Amino acid sequence: MTDLDQLTQSLARNLKRWRGERGLTLDALAARSGVSRGMIIQIEQARTNPSVGTTVKLADALAISITTLLDHDQDARVRVVPATQAVRMWATEAGSHSTLLVGAESHGPLELWGWRIEPGDGSESDPHPPGSIELVHVAAGELTLVVDGAAYTVPAGASAFFEAGTPHAYRNDGAAPVEMTMTVSVPPVR
Repeated sequence: MTDLDQLTQSLARNLKRWRGERGLTLDALAARSGVSRGMIIQIEQARTNPSVGTTVKLADALAISITTLLDHDQDARVRVVPATQAVRMWATEAGSHSTLLVGAESHGPLELWGWRIEPGDGSESDPHPPGSIELVHVAAGELTLVVDGAAYTVPAGASAFFEAGTPHAYRNDGAAPVEMTMTVSVPPVR
């Protein structure tokens, strides 16, 4: 079984489990997430590997981290995630990519991401649930952070905080690759 097959199987199993724990029907999850009922069925039957955007929408609708949606063992008090088990969630032909490094659920979903964005490349994100925040630290290059249509420059060594309940994007308008770390915090379901 390939890594992608294992990921597809974990996602199928965990989506069913969390949908059940939240007491959501297929229709209710579809309405809450904006993902079609048919796509949710395909994911739960491990017949498709959804896009990052679809996975984020489902995790947000369930108020869990993407890590929880993809992983099978969240019970340990201390959990070391080897580099080989980090999950590459987005990639482009230019070499840009984002990797979900680790996540937790104790007080609402909390995720740690590693990103690389090549010159001229970028990634857009739908709004997260109200009250969500993101912290970004740029280690190399110069990030153009776009939040609700306004662009902000975040140079190497600088960090940014923003409320992620609005559309946002990460772009590299410079000549050197952007290397950044990002933390996403989503409030727990009430």
